[in-house]
Amino acid sequence: MRLFKAKQCALSETALSSSEHLAKGLSRRQFGLTAAAALAMPTVLRAHGSPKITSKGTYDVTVDRVRINTGNFRKMGVGYNKSQIPTILRFREGEEVTINVTNNLRESTSIHWHGLVLPFRQDGVPGISFNGIAPGETFTYRFPIQQAGTYWFHSHSGFQEPDGAYGAIVIEPRDGERLGANRDYVVQLADKHPHPGSRIMRNLKRMPDYYNRSQRTLQTLIKDSRQDGLKAALKDRGMWGRMRMMPTDIEDVQGYTALINGRSTSQNWTGLFRPGEKIRLRIINSSAMTYFDMRIPGLKMTVVQADGNDVKPVTVDELRVAVAETYDVIIQPRENKVYSIIAESMGRTALVRGTLSPKKGYAGAVPRLRSKPLLTMADMSGMMGMDMGDHVMQNASGMQTMSGMEHSKMQGMNKPGMNGMENSGMNMSGNHDPFYAPGSGLTPKAYNGGKFLSYTDLRAARPLYRNRAASRTIELRLTGNMERYIWSINGVKYEDADPIVLNYGERVRIRFINETMMAHPMHLHGMWSIIDTGQGARNPIKHTVSVQPGTTTDIEVEVDAPGQWAFHCHLSYHADGGMFRKVVVRGRPA
Repeated sequence: MRLFKAKQCALSETALSSSEHLAKGLSRRQFGLTAAAALAMPTVLRAHGSPKITSKGTYDVTVDRVRINTGNFRKMGVGYNKSQIPTILRFREGEEVTINVTNNLRESTSIHWHGLVLPFRQDGVPGISFNGIAPGETFTYRFPIQQAGTYWFHSHSGFQEPDGAYGAIVIEPRDGERLGANRDYVVQLADKHPHPGSRIMRNLKRMPDYYNRSQRTLQTLIKDSRQDGLKAALKDRGMWGRMRMMPTDIEDVQGYTALINGRSTSQNWTGLFRPGEKIRLRIINSSAMTYFDMRIPGLKMTVVQADGNDVKPVTVDELRVAVAETYDVIIQPRENKVYSIIAESMGRTALVRGTLSPKKGYAGAVPRLRSKPLLTMADMSGMMGMDMGDHVMQNASGMQTMSGMEHSKMQGMNKPGMNGMENSGMNMSGNHDPFYAPGSGLTPKAYNGGKFLSYTDLRAARPLYRNRAASRTIELRLTGNMERYIWSINGVKYEDADPIVLNYGERVRIRFINETMMAHPMHLHGMWSIIDTGQGARNPIKHTVSVQPGTTTDIEVEVDAPGQWAFHCHLSYHADGGMFRKVVVRGRPA
């Protein structure tokens, strides 16, 4: 059984209002529009006790074959409750939920509750936490809601998630939101492709650049020659050619239609407002493979939550949402006019526009795609150990001059073992975002030259755990073979790997060393990832951590969840290709 089939990245779409769902003839319970009460965000002390249950709710979800219409193409896919529009489940902190999932497909399915703290048997990963849901069967999930915030859910079976099996979760805090808003909208992003997930993976295996529509041509060589000189342009082409790679290889899959809440630009998802109102947007990236850069031209966005956890408010002009991440932002449009919600892919190959409007029937402006970024040799600098067919990068201590890259250009890019900010592979010199390799082609810039969100801007509003030293460090090198389209951890793909064993009650530092030229959103099930940004107890707490090319990023994990858990890259075809591990937590509360 192919375990990833466990966690693809989702194609998302998000939400209708409750009245729209009811207009479809579906019950409020079916869409999670319930009420309940209470329980504070878990702390290390709370995690060792039994959660207080204040109410109970029952919800029904069906898994169905659905017809998908993006406005650009039509296809058959997978959806929940017979719709391509993502289901929203609404819970309250302290509620004990019972969720009946009925499988109407001809193959096995599952649902993983992404980011939720729950018993491992309820986590929904076939082969790790349960056996899956057979065709025609109903499986009942039952667990307490021990947190608040914005999360999501999706299939962890086969390629059902990229094919449409995903939805949103909104959990209301016991005492209400820390920062209130007049309106509240889910903005769930997806990258819907005309090919089914199984066909995409098959094509990538045959030819890794099968979906790269940004190949360099004679025209680009002429342009580069005019800009840099013929000799320099030819040398650059030669280096990339010898590595059998391309500086345009930022996104493995192109040719998709981007969606907001199940709707493309032409289908125009719209949220209404009155001038002066505060609006909370719950942004969820349920894409299979696509990082999105979010902006609302003419409005500032105040980030108040990351991956379900409150952060100190930080105001930005644009933010990048990695696959599987969630961010809550608050905006306040003061003018009586239409605004565009823009989600543009990191590789600048696709864009979707939603609309914020004082009245129905209006559509925001659609901007042109910005210029495509290119990977640089700085992005390649972390690729020691990356297998590219006949060319294997040597380790840092004895690296050869491979493909024209001098050793001097590679030094200082990654220095695991340092303390503080440097311990996370962060070069603080210059104007580079510390989570990007210096000189990276992927370093983000705001559309208007203003503020672009960085992980270092995120400060936990309140710590979940006591700040203590980790007892040990586990090093995970993110590796792969480009020509065979194999993705791995420490050079070993999932099928051939032993589990990662953790001990209940310990605090572990996990060091990601990205030796590939792609960003990887790493998701640990069941436990929080505390990113080391040098802020101690205020380090941001997330369920998904994006590790950039050529960088080293450290997280710490409070091991407070006994059982077996999945740990993997949330890019669907990378997880399926082998960048996946089982984590076993030994021991349990006394």
